[in-house]
Amino acid sequence: MTRFHSFILLAEMRTGSNLLEANLNALEGVSCLGEVFNPAFIAYPNAEDCLGFDKAARDADPLALLQAIRQAPGLNGFRFFHDHDQRVLDLLLTDPGCAKIVLTRNPAESYVSWKIAQATGQWKLTDVRRRKETRASFDAAEFEAHLEALQGFQMRVMRSLQVTGQTAFYVDYDDLQSLEVMNGLAAFLGVEARLEGLEQKLKVQNPEPLSEKVENFAEMAESLARLDRFNLSRTPNFEPRRGPQVPSFAACRDVPLLYMPVKGGPERQVLQWLAALEGGKPRDLQRKLSQKELRQWLRARPGHRSFTVLPHPVRRAHRVFCDKILGGGFAEIRKVLRQRYKLPIPGTPGGAYSQEQHREAFLGFLGFLKANLAQQTGLRIDPHWASQAAVLEGFSQFVTPDLVLREDEMEADLAHLAARVGRAAPQLAEGPKDSPFELAEIYDEEIEAAAADAYARDYLLFGFGPWR
Repeated sequence: MTRFHSFILLAEMRTGSNLLEANLNALEGVSCLGEVFNPAFIAYPNAEDCLGFDKAARDADPLALLQAIRQAPGLNGFRFFHDHDQRVLDLLLTDPGCAKIVLTRNPAESYVSWKIAQATGQWKLTDVRRRKETRASFDAAEFEAHLEALQGFQMRVMRSLQVTGQTAFYVDYDDLQSLEVMNGLAAFLGVEARLEGLEQKLKVQNPEPLSEKVENFAEMAESLARLDRFNLSRTPNFEPRRGPQVPSFAACRDVPLLYMPVKGGPERQVLQWLAALEGGKPRDLQRKLSQKELRQWLRARPGHRSFTVLPHPVRRAHRVFCDKILGGGFAEIRKVLRQRYKLPIPGTPGGAYSQEQHREAFLGFLGFLKANLAQQTGLRIDPHWASQAAVLEGFSQFVTPDLVLREDEMEADLAHLAARVGRAAPQLAEGPKDSPFELAEIYDEEIEAAAADAYARDYLLFGFGPWR
């Protein structure tokens, strides 16, 4: 008895999925039922139903059709592309009883094949005499979108298999011509049947090299050369994923505004402004909400707006350094920074030291942040200095902010936000000054460079330039 109750063939258009399906169907006891969850049709373009389900019945209850596939005689499965019905994908990926077959092909080859099939209207070839010929026109932007969709889907599949401890059977386009690989797939599926030969009815439609299939091949080669195939320009990110931090959010009681604070930002100013908008004090805002309570708040306020405010990374780091390290908020971390990282800061909060020592200590703190964010220290990555990119990614696990404001522009942007909800904007209070020294007193190109080094992703993703 097979260890699988069904299988899913994860592929894309023009990767050879028709040929692989034909070889699977040649195995006794195995049935591949086509593109069962294609939004445009069910199973095959001209089919009216699959296992008694028509397209309307499938769309109304896709899980019922899945159950029918599992219960049908033999081992049954289907082809699934990245744009098929997403309602069933996570269920299938996390089910170890559903075998995963992943079919891949050189994306440049699949793109060109897709363009030719579009132009000729010929998606399958069984008789070479009826082959339609044309040359594809390469579109760089279209190809990059094609590549991004393929890679995003493949990463989603791989991630799901990793976290659920599963493995897939990987097949490349060229493997479809290998009898040994096809029989290896039969062994993976756990069926006793083996192929004595490969499917011969379907023919390769465009066997020529790419240079002969693309009319602007030189332009294609130049465009592909510019693609960062090995992701060399990627900004490394070793931060752990952060949660949504819902209890830190601040919701108004009457005005439909939700503030999602970035720790180390102008939180006190924004909370005072938000409370004044409702005619109260910060303590009157709804805080420490559970996810259930926040959902209720959102449902009760159609047209609500959520927002966050991003400070400049060097401004945020200095604010946190003064408030939490020098101010004594993080006593243990302060102790480690003095002893292990040799920051020239006073042993007790409020202790006097010079402006030059402050500059040196802040530079040392920025160096610590770079190592800490790369998980090269034994200390926690605290929300007060976690990258703002990671913080916003965490927010988005629950709710994505409608507006992402910048601290240096927030007075005008908050006034506009108040107008959107029909309120006159209150005066934005002046923020507290950093102590014992303001950032402007020590800021220079070296400090800016150290901050940009520590927060490379934030500078890149949010477009930050030098603070001054």
